[in-house]
Amino acid sequence: MAKPKTKLSHAGLLATLAQQVLEGPARLGAAVRRAASRFPVGTEAAIAAPAVAGYLDKVARWAYKVTDDDVTALRAAGLSEDEIFELTVAAAIGAGVRRQEAALAAVRAAAHKGVA
Repeated sequence: MAKPKTKLSHAGLLATLAQQVLEGPARLGAAVRRAASRFPVGTEAAIAAPAVAGYLDKVARWAYKVTDDDVTALRAAGLSEDEIFELTVAAAIGAGVRRQEAALAAVRAAAHKGVA
């Protein structure tokens, strides 16, 4: 017998994904991944290395501009491939959540004004 499908909203799915990425098992601690997801807002001492800060900013704002040289700089700063991946995903999730929240706020505002 087929299991009934549970319909989740996009927001719910994104929240579940973010929870797993930021709090689930990983090489980097959850505090570091949470800080990476909030970069640059809420930046903590966990993101102290300039190479990491610049990389997170690039991922959050201009992911398409990330190059092999960026990853090489992080490896030279002592990060493993797994740690770089985890930072990348955390920063991307954080940026995605912020963009979704901004879009939903704009839709609500437009609906409130009777535009939508």
